[in-house]
Amino acid sequence: MSPDSTGGAWGAALRGEWAMTPGLAYLNHGGFGLAPLAVLAAADAWRRRVEENPTRFMARDLRPALRAAAERVGARLGAEGADIVFSDNATTAVNAVLRSLRFAPGDEILTTGLGYNAVRNTVRYIAELSGATPVEVPVPLPIADAEAILAAVASRLSAKTRLVIFDHVASHSAIALPLERLIPLARRAGARVLIDGAHVPGQMPLDLRALGADYYAANLHKWYFAPRGTAILWARRELQAELHPQTISHGLGQGFHAEFDWTGTRDPSAWLAAPTGIEFHERLGGGRLMARNRDLAHEMGRMLAQSWGTPLAAPQELFAAMTVVALPLAGPATQERAIEIRTYLSDTHKIEAAINAMSGRLWVRIAAQAYNEPAEYERLRDAIRALHSASR
Repeated sequence: MSPDSTGGAWGAALRGEWAMTPGLAYLNHGGFGLAPLAVLAAADAWRRRVEENPTRFMARDLRPALRAAAERVGARLGAEGADIVFSDNATTAVNAVLRSLRFAPGDEILTTGLGYNAVRNTVRYIAELSGATPVEVPVPLPIADAEAILAAVASRLSAKTRLVIFDHVASHSAIALPLERLIPLARRAGARVLIDGAHVPGQMPLDLRALGADYYAANLHKWYFAPRGTAILWARRELQAELHPQTISHGLGQGFHAEFDWTGTRDPSAWLAAPTGIEFHERLGGGRLMARNRDLAHEMGRMLAQSWGTPLAAPQELFAAMTVVALPLAGPATQERAIEIRTYLSDTHKIEAAINAMSGRLWVRIAAQAYNEPAEYERLRDAIRALHSASR
């Protein structure tokens, strides 16, 4: 079935659009994304075009092609392509910002305990180099409501806060932070704001200009179906000159595009195929697909919580197309145990789901994408029930 003929027929009928293993219940689209065959074919076409004449393409055609792709991506994200550069992933884009800014002893870099560990590690590294102080706001799970997040952040902001990093959708907990209130809160404290939007494009509507952040890093290879290794960095125009990629190359000092568009020879096909991923998302419904995925994730999250008698990590209005539910399992709530359970589900039941240890409990994060349907989450329910029974 071609994506432009689905008529909203989401679920198993669409599985042929991906190279997914038959019988696999893939409930972890938020982990690494899953590029459709049509998008992989587009990337292959770009690779073939490069190989027709690599010198001409890399020296003459690449940068105009990247700028055209950025324009098409920006049109879906409420931004001008001129304010977007590509990156391999959101973590790399966040690193570019953190390594470009100049911090001094006494400066504070604020994150929350919901933040992605790789980003928190980068903050610690930058703080060690500069003498700045990393401030991490605890947000234990489950949370009662958005007010709990706001109050926790407000209590740690100060005149020393130089930069605040918020997740738009936190990775492990899947909580969508109330940025419309958090960003003004940080600005009133005099801080700049960097958003880690790794999970947002294609999962939730996004208007970068209206959001009010200073910098925004996001993956396109998760929910927007781009080939893996495709992300963007957006920055306010007046702040772009101070940003540099981690790999300094020929474009140093020549501007945002010149520096980020070329950091050395690499395969550009994934970035150039990103618009095809967005087009695929639109053919599957665009905004209707986002709403369908959100509703399915919410419904299946409620089902699992009720079946297991365990809490959600947050009220459902704080989730988009991923939901996090506590597991009903005894034993140590460690990341090692989480990996054991994840491996058991994969090897024994052909179920892929994200299992993590947080706030003294084990949790499962389920994602809902066009190819998912309720029976797959019921398989997860039953597999955890069986594991629970065996451990009693």
